[in-house]
Amino acid sequence: MFTSNPFAELSASMSPGVMQTYVVVMIILVVAGVLFDVIHKGSARYFFENWRKSKSKGAKEVGGGELVSIAVQTAVVDVLTSGEFCNQRRRVAHLLTMYGFVFYVVSTAVMVFGYPTTAVPTPGIWTALWWIGGLMVCAGGYWFWFFIRVDVAAEGQSPFRVMHADLFILSLLASVTLGLIWAVAGGGLGVLFGLYIIATTVLFASVPWSKFAHMFFKPAAAFEKRVSKANGTAENLPTLTRDDPEQQQRHSMELLREAPMDMGLGIKREAPRHY
Repeated sequence: MFTSNPFAELSASMSPGVMQTYVVVMIILVVAGVLFDVIHKGSARYFFENWRKSKSKGAKEVGGGELVSIAVQTAVVDVLTSGEFCNQRRRVAHLLTMYGFVFYVVSTAVMVFGYPTTAVPTPGIWTALWWIGGLMVCAGGYWFWFFIRVDVAAEGQSPFRVMHADLFILSLLASVTLGLIWAVAGGGLGVLFGLYIIATTVLFASVPWSKFAHMFFKPAAAFEKRVSKANGTAENLPTLTRDDPEQQQRHSMELLREAPMDMGLGIKREAPRHY
């Protein structure tokens, strides 16, 4: 089961070209959805206008070498390791979901286009990555959904409370979960395959109304934020610097308030959760 290509099994019931066409259509939907989202929300215009204002108001000019360094930092810290998350549980859940999704999508494309039939055996690395990626998405996604979400963990809301903003994570979990169940059941055509296709279509076709496009905007926003700090504007926000004792004192007090503590009076404080 874990070494078989479930998409190759479909070749006994349908032409491999059908599934390949479906994947291409999903790619087109993602590209079109992201472009629509950018145009509709004006994300690109806002980014470039903010970039222009930051350069004109900056206290110093950021050179090409420093820009490359900032780009590398953004890629390594903000993208590859999700360094913007201060909450370690949320960070781990995000990394599990992100890398699992990458493994899952890449291995799916390879199996659909490279090994579409059982005539050519699929290398074990690709089937293993498909299963590992899918299980990582489920581990990170369900962990986030039931235990880490702000409205659940901090506000005490029911984990089954669904909002419009949950479209992306729910469609992602539905698609991957149904895909794994379909593969466990032996693959092929049937009800499970139909449900899997429906959930996957919702995931990739709902880009303009979900947070899917968010993954493309975040690296650009993180890069612009680092550049604004480097040139001194910091998006007109206060920054924590060694030259500002008042900010240092305020930061130290915030850390003390956030940490559970025993002040020697028999009083132990709980980390803030409800707000």
